[in-house]
Amino acid sequence: MDRTSVADLAAELRRDLVRYSPGEKLPSSRELMQRHQVSPVTVSRAIAVLVAEGLVVSRPGAGVFRAEARRPAAAGGDTSWQEVALSAEAGVPPSRSADASGVLAALTLAPSEVVDLNSGYLHPSLQPERALAAALARAGRRPGAWSRPPVEGLPELRAWFARDIAETVGPAEVLVAAGGQSALTTALRSLAAPGAPVLVESPTYPGMLAVARSAGLRPAPVPVDGDGVRTDLLAAAFATSGARLFVCQPLFQNPTATVLAPERRAEVLRIAREAGAFVVEDDFARRLVHADAPLLPPPLAADDRDGVVVHVRSLTKPTSPNLRVAAIAARGPALARLRAVQAVDSFFVPRPLQEAALELVAAPAWSQHLRTLSAALRDRRTALAAALEGLRPDLLPERLPYGGYHLWLRLPQGCEPQALAAAALREGVAVTPGGPYFTAEPPGPHLRLSYAYADGPDQLAEGARRLARALGPA
Repeated sequence: MDRTSVADLAAELRRDLVRYSPGEKLPSSRELMQRHQVSPVTVSRAIAVLVAEGLVVSRPGAGVFRAEARRPAAAGGDTSWQEVALSAEAGVPPSRSADASGVLAALTLAPSEVVDLNSGYLHPSLQPERALAAALARAGRRPGAWSRPPVEGLPELRAWFARDIAETVGPAEVLVAAGGQSALTTALRSLAAPGAPVLVESPTYPGMLAVARSAGLRPAPVPVDGDGVRTDLLAAAFATSGARLFVCQPLFQNPTATVLAPERRAEVLRIAREAGAFVVEDDFARRLVHADAPLLPPPLAADDRDGVVVHVRSLTKPTSPNLRVAAIAARGPALARLRAVQAVDSFFVPRPLQEAALELVAAPAWSQHLRTLSAALRDRRTALAAALEGLRPDLLPERLPYGGYHLWLRLPQGCEPQALAAAALREGVAVTPGGPYFTAEPPGPHLRLSYAYADGPDQLAEGARRLARALGPA
């Protein structure tokens, strides 16, 4: 009998556990596949369900074993009162409830047999692991490596970030933050009061929307087209919403991968200045440029002398998810506000991590890594696009990106992205439905495919084939 339901298989394995003693090994995945006529993905996910329930223990390289009998759980208290306490502000704006679904989906690790076209981080083979290990070792030997750093960050690291951002930015205008997500949280909490509107690109990064909503802000969308944010709609959005803050990704925007057109760059700054508003520039992907890219435009911060732009740049994306070191650049009273909020939230970024980041970017291996990464991202984009071209050319965007790590696909009308993502996972490929990237009703069905975390071009092509099977005939 052909069983494809993870829940069905998990239930059957759960019933079969009585045949095994605690600590006894269960049949191998291959045996379970043959016995139940299911795919390796279904077996893996069913076993994961039993592991989460504490019924079995998975030991890589050894197998899956029935868990030892658990002691009876201590009688739990009554937590029902928390529903009342946590809902006390329901219906009273601004609500600070955090919807982390989009963030958690992006952080979900797919099983090893699944082609991961969901993750926004680099595959381990693309991470500079040797350079990071060497940097961490050197940092640990530095005198005072475990002493408390300045609240603003190490002066040398602030100076490096200032040079990396723009000539117009000075070290005194930079704060070191614990990764890009933390920097965005600090920026939004510092620059807008709870209950205030904040303008965002549509579509945009779900993690930023989660930050805004958890801070009690009200995201208001401004559409993006092939040349970036629609500046012809931006001024009207400021006027009608009363917003004093606009968050954007001018370079390799997530999820569309668009680059803000030259004629729109000055318009964004002019419109924001006239509205008396800040622009938070999330420059997350500048070091994810592809080897065949033209000369990149400078950040908006390079053209801003009046403190309109608050610039965010992180080392995490081009290195490792664990190197959570970023910078916030600002000037004027906004910088003092950012410094105060960050100090309250986190005191400071641990000094050993800052020292390791400084060692990394100062080493010759840093520039070599960026060149290698640039070529690898180009090759991966090309491989995924070529595979889609041969299977479902109707899905490809008009222009392929020359930076970042993802393709933004427009699906056929009537195709439900969430259902497609579930069908794709059953075929053995993890993809990202487009719904969470919109603050309002999506204008059409979309899917985001990341080519950063798969294990090379061959696996990307295989992922495209599995997605095509999930989609069905064109």
